[in-house]
Amino acid sequence: REQGGRAGMGRIFKTYIEAPSLYVCNDCATHVVASDSIISKQFHGRHGKAYLFEDVVNVTLGPTEERMLLTGIHQVADFYCNGCDKALGWKYKHATDPSQKYKEGKYIVEKAMVKKTLV
Repeated sequence: REQGGRAGMGRIFKTYIEAPSLYVCNDCATHVVASDSIISKQFHGRHGKAYLFEDVVNVTLGPTEERMLLTGIHQVADFYCNGCDKALGWKYKHATDPSQKYKEGKYIVEKAMVKKTLV
């Protein structure tokens, strides 16, 4: 996996988000994304509702793979919590349909994998 947030000897450096509310990993409460940076709530993941974000923190990307989604074939990479290695969603790497290009580089966070907290 790509090493997001990891530096030398496996030591993990976590980013802490300063925002009124944020989404954190359900299992270990690692900060993932500020709740006010949501782009859309109109997405579905493997476990139900999912949200689209421009960027997330404290995650590691898995390998890129081609996946058939509701909107067509996309190249995506699942991402995992740096705190506990739980799968939280995926990153859109490439969309073949021109109408889906806006998703490239953005992240789908599955609602069932995170919880919203007030800071």
